[in-house]
Amino acid sequence: MSKEQEEKIDKEELNTQNTSEETTDTAAEAQADAAAEETTEEETEGDNAQKSAEESLDDKINKLTEDLEKANKEYLFLLAEFDNFRKRTVREKADIIRNAGEKVLGQLLPIIDDFERAIKANEQADDIEAIKQGVTLIYNKLIKYLEQNQVKAIESTGCDFDTELHEAVTTFPAPSEDLKGKVIDTVMTGYTINDKVLRHAKVVVGQ
Repeated sequence: MSKEQEEKIDKEELNTQNTSEETTDTAAEAQADAAAEETTEEETEGDNAQKSAEESLDDKINKLTEDLEKANKEYLFLLAEFDNFRKRTVREKADIIRNAGEKVLGQLLPIIDDFERAIKANEQADDIEAIKQGVTLIYNKLIKYLEQNQVKAIESTGCDFDTELHEAVTTFPAPSEDLKGKVIDTVMTGYTINDKVLRHAKVVVGQ
């Protein structure tokens, strides 16, 4: 083999080696580029996912804020309604009490009229019995009116002494054994209204 052939073969081997190295370098660069692109895509996907999560979180926050504002408005509305109801109830209750008082006093006026007529009649009357009957009629009318309004006299004389109903003003020796511890006299009549003591009866108790 001549020297020229050897040099040619060496050049061909060198070219082949260079081509192989270039091919290897190109493949490495392509692989690096692919890895870089994959990394970029992953980063982009990660950024998109994070952005989507942030947007979703913002939507939830906005929704909760709207719900809270709506609930707060409803609460304030209900609070105002309750306050109006309370004021209206207090006003109606006061009206009922006032009107009830007016009704009770208004129905007493005819009895006062009877008393006024009786006083005028007594100025010129000579018949004591007629005067007594007139006073008795007015008294009975007043008692009937009280009973219509659930005001009743407390039975006392001859009954057992009851601290819930009676107030002992004094004691007195009982005329008989069976009257000991019983009311033997009523100094002032007591009254109940709707079964509640309006005034205790003042009594004398047998001892």
